[in-house]
Amino acid sequence: MLLVVVAVVGVSASGPLMAYAAAPALAIGFWRNALGATALAPFGWRRTADELRDLDTRGRWTLGFAGAMLAAHFGTWITALQMTSVAAATAMVSMQVAFVVLIDRLRGVTVRRGVLIGVAVALAGVLIITGVDVGLSARAVTGDLLALLGGLAAALYLIAGSSLRETISTTSYAVGCYAVCAALLGVGCLIVRDDLVGFERSTWLAIVGVTVCAQLLGHTILNHLLAVMSPTLISLLLLLEVPGAALLAGWFLDQRPPPGVYVGLVVILTGLAVVTTSQDRTGRPTAEAPVT
Repeated sequence: MLLVVVAVVGVSASGPLMAYAAAPALAIGFWRNALGATALAPFGWRRTADELRDLDTRGRWTLGFAGAMLAAHFGTWITALQMTSVAAATAMVSMQVAFVVLIDRLRGVTVRRGVLIGVAVALAGVLIITGVDVGLSARAVTGDLLALLGGLAAALYLIAGSSLRETISTTSYAVGCYAVCAALLGVGCLIVRDDLVGFERSTWLAIVGVTVCAQLLGHTILNHLLAVMSPTLISLLLLLEVPGAALLAGWFLDQRPPPGVYVGLVVILTGLAVVTTSQDRTGRPTAEAPVT
């Protein structure tokens, strides 16, 4: 239970820390992934090097696609955190679970009725939050839409990863994806001329904090707990990130979204909980903990 608490707090701190960091979104994503890959690389480095070198052409393309989708996820979601509230952005990006279901449906995978009902409920929550933000500003609505795109990119990342994880270890996959993601975000920073250095000490601490809390502690612990807890329980625990991030943003960033945002947040969580419990009973393999 102590590990569960540490993991949930770790992933919940992701949104508030990145919203607090006074740096360009692409730069935050670059450093988070570059530091994450650097921290993981020494663990089983020989196996990691061998597995990545032995990937066939399809495996390399899949790894590249997964890394690109991870870069798109961070680029859109971190930008969203700077345009709308942490509560709204985190709720929107959590729709990645629903996007996985919709993509499976398009691919011809049979989806249970309960899963579709859960997706419909979650989408209703999205409409509630977007409707509330329409009354605030066009900037907030744009942030909501970017967070949704971030959820879609994360879903594509997870789907690509679920196939690649059948042939390589978690560490090899994470190091490879994080490295590709960091490289693409670094190039993006050069293209749009975003600074990669020169930030205040507080910003660097926030970047290191989100790397340690969310990337290394939060999701690493949750993936470890898959050995002793059911995938359904882990997935439901991950949903606690949404209210956790909202509470942390309220305490440390003094963000107080309108009550309607919290109503939409609860509706989204209800729908995604239905999706998670219904989908797991189908026997579909559960991917690694979603990235945030």
